[in-house]
Amino acid sequence: MNPLEAPLLPFQLPFMIDAFVITAIICVPTALLSCYLVLKGWSLMGDAISHAVLPGVVAAYILNIPLIVGAFVAGMSCALLTGYLKENSRVKQDTVMGIVFSGMFGFGMVLYRKISTDVHLDHILFGNMLGIGMHDLWTAGLISLAVTAAILLRHRDLMLHAFDPVQARAVGLPVGLLHYGLLAMISMTIVATLSAVGIILAISLLIAPGAIAFLITKRFERMLATAVIVTLVAGFLGVYLSFYIDSAPAPTIVLLLTTVFVAAFVFSSVKARRAGQRAITG
Repeated sequence: MNPLEAPLLPFQLPFMIDAFVITAIICVPTALLSCYLVLKGWSLMGDAISHAVLPGVVAAYILNIPLIVGAFVAGMSCALLTGYLKENSRVKQDTVMGIVFSGMFGFGMVLYRKISTDVHLDHILFGNMLGIGMHDLWTAGLISLAVTAAILLRHRDLMLHAFDPVQARAVGLPVGLLHYGLLAMISMTIVATLSAVGIILAISLLIAPGAIAFLITKRFERMLATAVIVTLVAGFLGVYLSFYIDSAPAPTIVLLLTTVFVAAFVFSSVKARRAGQRAITG
C-alpha cells in the first residue's frame, strides 16, 4: 500500500464511513443537551435514563415491537417516576434517581437473562458503531434533527428554565412543558445513540461536552457552540484513531472527551489562580 494512502484508508471503507456519519449525527444533540444538564445539575438524570432504557429494550424484543419504542417508554417512565418520588417524599433527587435507575437496570438484566435472543448484551450496553445499518442512521438522524431543532427554537426559554425556574414561571414561561420536554428530548437522544454507543457510554456524551464548555467559557451561547465543536472533533478523531489502534470507536471517543475535560480543568484552574494573584498584587 502506498504510504500516502494509509491515512485515507478509513474514509474508503463503507463501515467506517457509516461510523463517521452516525458520529456526526449524535454529537450535535448530545452536546447541546449536555449544556442544559450541567447547568441544571441534571447529569445524574441522564445517567438514570440511559440505564433505565434496558428493560424497555428487552420488553420491546419480547413483544416484537421496535426497540426504540420500548427504550423511549422506559426512559420517560424513569424520568416521570423520579419526578413523582422527588415531589412526594423527603428523599433528595440524587438519591431517588440512584434508586430508580439501578432498580430498572437490574430489572432489565433479569429480563434479559430470561429470554433467548441473538442480540448480544454488549451491543446494547456499549453499542456497535461499526455494525450499524441504514435503519439506524435514519432513526438517529430523524431524532437528532427533531431534538436539535427544538433546542434551537426554544434555547432562550430552556436557558432561563435551567438557570432560574422560579423566574421562568414568573415571566409566564410554560415551566411544566419545558421540564417534561427536556426530559423527553433526553430520552429521545439516548434512543438515537443506542445503536452507536450503547446505554452505558451514552451518559458520557450527555455530560462531558457541557462540562468542558462550562470550564472554557462563561457565555451560554458560546458554551453551546463550544460543546458541539469539541464533541464533533473528539467524535471524528476517536473513530479515526480507533481504526489504527484496533479499539472500539465509542470508548475511544469517551476517552478523548475525558482527556479534553482534564486539560480544560487544568487550564481553567491555572487561569483562575493567575487571575487571583494579579488581583492580590494589583
